Amino acid sequence: MSSAIEKAYKYCESVTKLHAKSFYFAAKFLPKHKRRAVFPIYAFCRHVDDEIDELGAGDETQAIRAVERWKANLEAVYFSGRAPVGGEEKTEDQELVFRAWRDLLESYKIPQDLPLELVQGVLMDTTVKRYETFEALYVYCYRVASTVGLMSSEILGYADKIALEYAEAMGIGMQLTNILRDIKEDAAIGRIYLPQEDLRRFNVSEEQIFAGAFDENFAEMMKFQVERARSFYTKGEKGIAFLEKDSRFTVLLASQIYAKILDVIERQNYNVFGRRAHTSKSQKIFAIPKIWFQAKRL
Repeated sequence: MSSAIEKAYKYCESVTKLHAKSFYFAAKFLPKHKRRAVFPIYAFCRHVDDEIDELGAGDETQAIRAVERWKANLEAVYFSGRAPVGGEEKTEDQELVFRAWRDLLESYKIPQDLPLELVQGVLMDTTVKRYETFEALYVYCYRVASTVGLMSSEILGYADKIALEYAEAMGIGMQLTNILRDIKEDAAIGRIYLPQEDLRRFNVSEEQIFAGAFDENFAEMMKFQVERARSFYTKGEKGIAFLEKDSRFTVLLASQIYAKILDVIERQNYNVFGRRAHTSKSQKIFAIPKIWFQAKRL
């Protein structure tokens, strides 16, 4: 492997290690060739999210232009046979990500529509601040999270395409977990991802969320949301048995570690305004033996 490509993969790994600690922790248990291959997927997602989110906060037009650039660069990676180079608006870091992607595509068939869907999902954050129904929120969750699972599935390997249906469900569960964990932070920038129909059902107002006012109505609404997220994890984990054996433990570990955030929210009596729910490194380590035996039985 050339030093330039090696540098690109190392950069993608460093981005993952810094910004996605749970994902990075679980990925350590993959075989080396699969482990290095999943890092460019996360690094791509991170760069798209950071750039479009930053530009969208100031000027929606700039965010749309950024989306078009990402699409053009993806087109070059998929069809020109080389990583895109040059261009004043592309950073050296982005070029490293695309270089790794070009090499990645030599070994794995990742459908181009998946990274394109992810880019469109990130763009939604610049224009959509509310979701009327869960069905509408599902589209967003699919684009920004399920696509990641579907891309990763091409690296993890699977025996039956039904595994992709389960991967989609797991992505939905993980993104719903993000949304529940980050209600306070999202409200601070004017975003409420919780479906409006659910707020009305439980008599929770937007003003209450913006004020961080916890009450029994909010707790009941959160209990409903947690149960919904768990249902997607339950469905998603049914697909692990269809994955290649050397990938099963990593996916089960990632799923169960992330789902533990829901356990923390429950222990906080669903009050996400006071303290941000998270899992510690020691909790992740202590979970390993039990999950390892579960994976062996799949």
